[in-house]
Amino acid sequence: MIKNFQKIFRAAAVLALGSVILWSCEPDPDQLGSQFFQDGAEATQKSYPLIAYTVNNNDTIRTDGSRLQSATLGAFTEPQFGLQKSSYVTQIRLSSTSPDFGTNAVLDSAVLVLKPAYAADSVTTTTTEDYVFPEGEVAAKKVVNTYPVTKYGKTKRLLNIKVEEVTEFLGANDQQIRSNKTVSTGETLGTQVFDGSISSIKVTKDTDNSVLYERTPAIRIPLDNAFFQTKIINKSKSPELADVASFIRYIKGIKVSVTENDGYIFNFDPNTVEINLYYKNDKVEGSTTTRPQSVFVLNAGAGNTHFNQIINDRAGTPSAAAVAVSDTINGAPKVYAQGMGGPGIGLRVPEETIASVRTMFEKDKIGIIAAKMRIYTDVESWNNNYKKPLNFVVKQKVNKVDLNTFLVDLSALYTTGIYNLVKAYDLEKNPAYYDIGITQTFKNVVEKGAPTTAHFIVNVGDYSKDAAGNLIGTLNATQGPQNFTTRAYTPNRAVFVGTDPGNEKSAKLILTYGKK
Repeated sequence: MIKNFQKIFRAAAVLALGSVILWSCEPDPDQLGSQFFQDGAEATQKSYPLIAYTVNNNDTIRTDGSRLQSATLGAFTEPQFGLQKSSYVTQIRLSSTSPDFGTNAVLDSAVLVLKPAYAADSVTTTTTEDYVFPEGEVAAKKVVNTYPVTKYGKTKRLLNIKVEEVTEFLGANDQQIRSNKTVSTGETLGTQVFDGSISSIKVTKDTDNSVLYERTPAIRIPLDNAFFQTKIINKSKSPELADVASFIRYIKGIKVSVTENDGYIFNFDPNTVEINLYYKNDKVEGSTTTRPQSVFVLNAGAGNTHFNQIINDRAGTPSAAAVAVSDTINGAPKVYAQGMGGPGIGLRVPEETIASVRTMFEKDKIGIIAAKMRIYTDVESWNNNYKKPLNFVVKQKVNKVDLNTFLVDLSALYTTGIYNLVKAYDLEKNPAYYDIGITQTFKNVVEKGAPTTAHFIVNVGDYSKDAAGNLIGTLNATQGPQNFTTRAYTPNRAVFVGTDPGNEKSAKLILTYGKK
């Protein structure tokens, strides 16, 4: 046990932060914590009950383009949280204005392309060695790689994907849009039965192995030829296609949804959504007229107003009852956390606990080594194989206000590489449990008295990071670090043990401290 505590001190010393372990008299940084293990020093670990309750997030969250690094599509229903269903709404824009489709242009096909997240290491390969490429009747080899899409829910179901025309103007792409926004729709532009997998195709020429055709993994949904022939191809050089402002009022957008209310939810890249228009026109060369195929791309991703519309129907479910009560004084024996705008968890250290620890600090001269909140999934209510949350975002609540800043632990220690805000254990088992590190935050409450409460809000999701692994919220501190999270598109959820006296899995604060 003592060796484990010594490791904690050595890690703190590496950080050279005198504030990580505070005494009434601060030690030198290079001696950080060493006094606990001199002259018969002791280290103690003690747990205290937390007040745990379910937080009502009003089943809504911002899902506009500034929040969606990933988008969701699908539907999932289970007994604890009820139905959660996500649709994708987006404008579409011309890849170039005033397009000229040539003489006698006729649309062959219109295809909506979605690129979902998939398991690249679970590939099934089918090879056709004697394939004949249709354009020119070329002897070739065709390789098809099929991958399962990453899903949350009942993963073996079929989903019927539907694409509808949006009939109202969606506005500028810098507006804030919440997940409960609805839009009016018109005719159905396309449907497809989705079996949960996507495929890439590569065709190579037999004689020299050159690539004749290549297609990346994606969901490809055929759309109504007549609609796009009339609205786009026949409008070559028309005023409706002359500029962006005119076009997004002429064709206002599309809505992609599923017809089912149960199945699964999957993620896709909202910034790469496009509609490919494959058409042929007359090409005259001397006395010869041919009709080669061309493709014109409609951008339905980046640069457009787009958002996820999320429907939650939790009527009659245990989570609905928990949200309705939300007892911040006494807590509840079970608490509920769900991504994509669903409920979160409130965790509060009782004032009498803070007072007791502060007394030990002032009179007994203890030094707080570590403080963490531990929560367990509830085996009785959540004993299933659904993927448990991998992470949480955590904010402090002071005087009934949810602070929009990082916990001081995260802002001070994230770049060190030795601190994790949340550590998850036994995710493949029931129960799983999570430790939430609040050492510096709790030390400030006990030792500095400001703020005087240790009250936290925990939501399913993670903090967003850029390509280099930096927290986007740190880079946008003036906009509020808590705004830059994956909450809007993380579908995981779980039921947890809350404040349940006598239950060893009850939510608790675990405090480690040293004393001379």
